[in-house]
Amino acid sequence: MYKKKFFFIVFEGIEGSGKSYQSKKLYQNIKNKGINTALTREPGGTKSAEEIRKIILKDYFYKDSKIQFDKHTDTLLYLAARNEHVKNTIEPAYLKKKILICDRFVDSTFAYQVYGKGVNRRFIDSVHKHILGRIKPDLTFVLKIGISKALQRLRKRKKKNRYDKFSKSFYIKAQNAFIKIAKKNKKKYYIFDNSKDNKDLEKKILQIVFKKIKYKNVRHK
Repeated sequence: MYKKKFFFIVFEGIEGSGKSYQSKKLYQNIKNKGINTALTREPGGTKSAEEIRKIILKDYFYKDSKIQFDKHTDTLLYLAARNEHVKNTIEPAYLKKKILICDRFVDSTFAYQVYGKGVNRRFIDSVHKHILGRIKPDLTFVLKIGISKALQRLRKRKKKNRYDKFSKSFYIKAQNAFIKIAKKNKKKYYIFDNSKDNKDLEKKILQIVFKKIKYKNVRHK
């Protein structure tokens, strides 16, 4: 049994960490129990935010690497997409008391834009005050991975965006940021090493979620 309430779960990690795969698996496993759940992502999650996502991820400057978005322009695009996402997907899920699973959320902005690119956190926090409102994750899974393993997985991708092409040092910086953020709030964050394609990880994540939402599998005699 499950007492219906809004519960917001986020998966974070660098490219190649397996967060998208695990978020999809968790969604399917919860849905199979007949629980009202939804899967979304950032940037994106709504029709308008997906259009902004295309602008963010497209490698416009591959012919001239010296020309690129200013770091604040880049950040504002993410925040614009998040505003659309919160207003049109997350808030409605809150009102409908859904379990919402999200592939990336605010910690990705802090890891990539603040720690990775040097954007002032107060700049981001000031915008978040206007767009997040009551929305905050109840549970976050951070998937860490050996950087060499991550790069190996990225090389195998047929379709790559500009975030799949960062330097090794950038990914190290971003991953360290995710871990640092997670360690500050151990009650709501779980860190898992996904370097070895852990087959038990899907099960472990599901068990943690069921414990958090107080789900009980009632068997009828």
